[in-house]
Amino acid sequence: MSLEPGITAKVKAEVTPDMTALSQGSGAVEGLATPVMIRLMEAAAIKALEGQLMPGMTSVGTRVEVTHAAPTPVGMEVVAAATLVEVEGRLLIFSVSADDAGGQIGKGTHHRVIVDKDRFDDRIAARWTGPAEQ
Repeated sequence: MSLEPGITAKVKAEVTPDMTALSQGSGAVEGLATPVMIRLMEAAAIKALEGQLMPGMTSVGTRVEVTHAAPTPVGMEVVAAATLVEVEGRLLIFSVSADDAGGQIGKGTHHRVIVDKDRFDDRIAARWTGPAEQ
């Protein structure tokens, strides 16, 4: 399966109290938290890859560079979009954005790398050293 630039996807979410900066510990305001906006952008990139990767393969996020330029209140819908703009071997580069009814609230780039899921799970397990002895 060959990935080509241009694939795109969107995800939508209504901002709830647990998605605010105050609730997420990323600020003292009752608007959409930047980490939640980024999570929605990443979800759009993952959705764009659905059915595009070989069996046993998945992707992992490796880099996010975004601006969060406008607040979104609780109760308003946010739409995050991701478009694959570049493929460099296993590296996938997405253009990402997020909008609410007032317009664009954020934009940037998101990098993902294609990995063999079982091998990656083995790498995770190999890093586990267990709880520290007391």
